[in-house]
Amino acid sequence: MRTQSIRRPLNSATKATKATKATRAADATEASETTEAAEAAAAAAPRLPLLALLALATAVFITSLTETLPAGVLPAMSSDLKVSESAMGQSVTIYAIGTALTAIPLSAATAGWRRKRLLLTAMAGFALANTVTALSTSFPLTMAARFLAGVAAGLAWALLAGYARRLAPAGLQGKAIALVMTGIPVALSLGVPAGTFLGKALGWWAAFLVMTLLAVAVIGWIVALLPEQPGQRAGARTPMLRTLGIPGVAPVLFVTLVLVLAHTILYTYVGALLDRRGLGGATDLVLLVFGAASLLSIWVVGARIDRRLRVLTIAATVLIAVAAAILLLPAGGSVLVYLAAALWGLGWGGAPTLLQTAAGRAAGEAADAAQAMLVTLWNAAMAGGAVVGGILLGLFGAGSFPWSVLGLLVPVLAVVLAARAHGFPARRSS
Repeated sequence: MRTQSIRRPLNSATKATKATKATRAADATEASETTEAAEAAAAAAPRLPLLALLALATAVFITSLTETLPAGVLPAMSSDLKVSESAMGQSVTIYAIGTALTAIPLSAATAGWRRKRLLLTAMAGFALANTVTALSTSFPLTMAARFLAGVAAGLAWALLAGYARRLAPAGLQGKAIALVMTGIPVALSLGVPAGTFLGKALGWWAAFLVMTLLAVAVIGWIVALLPEQPGQRAGARTPMLRTLGIPGVAPVLFVTLVLVLAHTILYTYVGALLDRRGLGGATDLVLLVFGAASLLSIWVVGARIDRRLRVLTIAATVLIAVAAAILLLPAGGSVLVYLAAALWGLGWGGAPTLLQTAAGRAAGEAADAAQAMLVTLWNAAMAGGAVVGGILLGLFGAGSFPWSVLGLLVPVLAVVLAARAHGFPARRSS
C-alpha cells in the first residue's frame, strides 16, 4: 500500500512536469511564430526607395545652388567680367525669369516624355550652363548661360515632386517629397557658404565647375538607379486652364504666390533689416540659424505630412507671422532676432514640400501641369519679392518689411482655412 501511495504522487509530479514542458514548448513555438510573422510583416511593409529619392534630392540641391551661387561670389564675378555688382546680381534674376517663362510651355511640350529621359535632359542643361558660366569671359554670354540654367530648372522643378510621388508607395508620398526637398535648405545653409569659400580659395569659376561635376555625377546616378516612369498619354493630358479649374488647385497656387512673395521680401533684404537693428555683422549667423531650423522643419513635415497636411500648412503660416511680429519689437539685443530666425526657418523649411504635395493631391492626374504652374508662380514671386522689397526699402525703410510680411500672410491664412474641402483638406481622401 505504501509503495502504491508513493508511486501515485511521483506519477502526478511527472505528469505535471511533462505538462509544464509541453506548455513551455507551445509558448516558445507561438513566440517564434509571432516573431516570424512580425519579421515577415516588416519585410512586406512598404518602404521608400531611398537611393532613388536621394538622387532626386541631389538634383534639387544642384537646382537650388545653381540659382543662388552667384550671391556668394558676386564681387569676384563682377570684377572679372568688368560690370557692376548690381548688374552682376541680375544673373540671379535672369535665372528666375528663364524658369518662370519656360516652366509651363516646356511642361506641356514634354508631357509625353518618359520622366527619366526628361530629368536627364534637365541635368545635362545644368552641366552645360555651369560649364559655360565657369569658362566665360563675356558678361552677355554669362547671362545667356544663366538663362539656360533657369530653363533647365523650369524643366526639373515641374517633374521632381511628381517623380518622387510616383516612386513612393501609397501613404508615404508626402514623406518622399519631403526627403527630396531637403536639397533646398542644404543648398542654402551649406552649399552657398561652401561655394563662397571655394570661390575665395580658387576663384569663382571653380565653384561653377564643381557644380558641373556634381551634375555629371547625378546623371550617372540617375542612369544607374532611378526607375523609369512613363509620361502622360496624349488623350490623358489635362490642359493648363482646365487644371486651374480643378477644385483645390487655385487655392494652392494663390497660397504659393503670396507666401513666397512674403518670404522673398524678407529674405532678400534681411541684411538691411539687421543693419537697422545694429546686427549687420551677424547676417551669416542669423541665416545659419534659419537654415538649421529649416532642416528641422523638413524632418517634422516629412514625418507628418501624409496625415497632417492642413495642420502643418496652418502652423507654417503662423510661425512665419510670429517671426515677423517679433521683428517689429523694439531693438533690444540679438536674442529676439535669433528667435525670429528660428521660427521663420521652422515655418518656411517645409513650405516647398507642403505646397507641392498639396498641388499634386488636388490636381490628381493633372499633377504635372499643376506643378508647372506652381513653379512659374514660385519664380514670379521670387522676382517680384526682390522688386517689391526694393520699392519698400526706398520708400519706407527696412522697418516696413515685417509689416509687409504680416499683411501678406493674412490672406494666405484665410485661404488655407477656407480650403477645407479641397486644396488643404482636413482629411486626406482615399
